[in-house]
Amino acid sequence: MTNNDIVQKLWNLCDVLRDDGINYSDYVTELVLLLFIKMVHENKDFGTLVRHPLPEGCRWTDLNGKSGINLLNDYKRILLILSTGKDDSGKRVHNDPLITAVYDKAQTRLSEPRHLEQMIKTLDQIDWFSAQKDGLGDLYEGLLEKNANETKSGAGQYFTPRALINTMVRCLKPQPGERIQDPAAGTAGFLIAAHEYIKSQTDDLYELKDATKTFQTTQAYVGIELVPGTRRLALMNCLLHGMEGDAEGVVHLGNALGQTGAGLEKADVILANPPFGTSKGGDASITRDDLTYKTSNKQLAFLQHIYRNLKPGGRAAVVLPDNVLFEAGVGTDVRRDLMNKCNLHTILRLPTGIFYAQGVKTNVLFFTKGSAADKYQEENCTEHVWVYDLRTNMPSFGKRTPFGDTHLKPFETVYGDSANGDSERKEGEYSFHSEAIELPEHSDENEGIDPRLAHSRWRSFSRQWIAEHKGDSLDISWLKDSDSVDAANLPEPSVLAGEAMGELVQALGELDALMRELGAEEEADGARVLLQEVMGGEG
Repeated sequence: MTNNDIVQKLWNLCDVLRDDGINYSDYVTELVLLLFIKMVHENKDFGTLVRHPLPEGCRWTDLNGKSGINLLNDYKRILLILSTGKDDSGKRVHNDPLITAVYDKAQTRLSEPRHLEQMIKTLDQIDWFSAQKDGLGDLYEGLLEKNANETKSGAGQYFTPRALINTMVRCLKPQPGERIQDPAAGTAGFLIAAHEYIKSQTDDLYELKDATKTFQTTQAYVGIELVPGTRRLALMNCLLHGMEGDAEGVVHLGNALGQTGAGLEKADVILANPPFGTSKGGDASITRDDLTYKTSNKQLAFLQHIYRNLKPGGRAAVVLPDNVLFEAGVGTDVRRDLMNKCNLHTILRLPTGIFYAQGVKTNVLFFTKGSAADKYQEENCTEHVWVYDLRTNMPSFGKRTPFGDTHLKPFETVYGDSANGDSERKEGEYSFHSEAIELPEHSDENEGIDPRLAHSRWRSFSRQWIAEHKGDSLDISWLKDSDSVDAANLPEPSVLAGEAMGELVQALGELDALMRELGAEEEADGARVLLQEVMGGEG
């Protein structure tokens, strides 16, 4: 069995559990509580989990083979012990804070013992040798991705497309010994991708010196997650990928826009996709007193936290919605401060439809603390901003047209080998058309340029131009949408109005006929009279 086969097999169990009142979101919680116990059992002879064994009486062998109400009661007892560290009598059974964090307040909503028994039997039937070959962590990631892609679960809000995560990591090139953070960790996708990248670049972490190896396992990665259930998924994910973190685990429970975030050490690398939207209840969840620009916009607050929390020379890649690029007032202040303190060298305009919130237009901002010449520089650090437009004239992405590595590869190519974005770059690469066509009218972005650049996805704009022509807005676009209608070729307004009126009258006629066919003659007559009155007695 491949990991994809296993994921589908596990996912199909949800249809059975719906008889127990379990929805998709609850099902994933139920499954991972049980699945982690099974994975510890299958992985007991090697890996990070060796250092975090489950206490006696709380292991897989204490569950499988049982049935009926005794099985359900034993399972409830196991969850209580794992979440508190104490048994029914109050006796301390284990002292592992990480296991306690993973199972914090864990409870089952299952009421039918046969459903629990069916889940256990299904997990026992899986070819775990094949699963281990592909990696138990990858299997778990596949389950999280399946949950995120299932719109009924609503879980996609904290899941960033894997291809985009990998591109951001490959561009920033995290290294052994660096501190890597995600202040909006979700299920820890960015941190795990950074860990896997470092492993791939060093062949294996076991080849590192002992001190560096210990640092990578326990100190290199730190995330913050506000939602306890999501943090549980993240902690399990990290453990299954060989990442322990400190006593609280890799992902800490807390608010990055509160004191938890204020207490973080400075980072070498920050990768993040902060939650969309404004803070509920105004700025109640934004309690930081060290952010210069007060705002209820969570993305603007997160952006301030990120560029302030970088070490000199530290680098970041952050997913942000369009409003951060053009919002006036505090938004302008934050963008100016960012370009002042950091070298904002690259913006990737992402296509729509790649996130759970499908209508949201997003971008990735790549920046380095300090200037290209001096990492300790604190003013005027941005000289040029390179923009890659991966949005205009792109397909509508979704289940039928998945967004993947092939769509991002051209961007990685022009980004270059330097993690700081200072590789030699050339405008005009990856153009739509080789032939010159008419430029859009009234476009500051295309004023006085080589016409061929108007059809390139890859352009550079100076800091001075951004200030003078855009008022420090970073909402920069120049490509002409092939589906857009040229206003210069539209008919006269009176002609358009007449066409609209004709279509409306035709639609009303069809609706009138339908009402009469359904036997609603009186209602149809009344609607016709009302329409005649509105249109001045004619009709």
